[in-house]
Amino acid sequence: MTDLAHRRATYADVLAAPPDMVAEIIDGALVTHPRPRPRHARAHAVLTGKLGDRFDFGEGGPGGWIFLTEPELSLVGQLVVPDIAGWRRERLTELPETNWIETPPDWVCEIISPSTEYYDRTAKRRIYGEAGVAYLWLLDPDAQLLEAFGLVEGRWLLNGTAAGDEQVSLEPFDAISFPLMSLFPFDQPKTGGDPHHDTRKPDEPAGD
Repeated sequence: MTDLAHRRATYADVLAAPPDMVAEIIDGALVTHPRPRPRHARAHAVLTGKLGDRFDFGEGGPGGWIFLTEPELSLVGQLVVPDIAGWRRERLTELPETNWIETPPDWVCEIISPSTEYYDRTAKRRIYGEAGVAYLWLLDPDAQLLEAFGLVEGRWLLNGTAAGDEQVSLEPFDAISFPLMSLFPFDQPKTGGDPHHDTRKPDEPAGD
């Protein structure tokens, strides 16, 4: 047994993690989870393309953003790896030489999978709030659900959702609209049930 369980993890532990695992440091502990499944990866790629064309490259949209996929972020003493992060260009004028970025993004998207949902909805959501990330999207491919949160006075407020065959037009990218199901090209829209399955209060503190 190593001493990792009895000490705070360091970046050396991240570098030593198996290459097929995503490694993060959350509340002093090394947290690893498998690389995403194909349908998760497909949703990731399509969403990045839809936002990137219009908001990064300005093709058919306003531009003004920079997007990175799976960047290492050093935020409030933690090291987290969101699926997608976006910065307004005036806030990220150059990319650092380090492996990680210390400038908090303006928007983060976590694509939920069974191995990541607990951390995505608890510790990582708290960390993003503490770091001042303004917008957080949680995309659940299995539930065909997208939840969009905004940070207001240190509390996450649910700005809106899209489920099944609904259109996505949510802050901060509400200048465009696209069908949620375009992220899941091999699925049929689910019907019935309550898409607002997150039982927490929408105005809960970001630190909870």
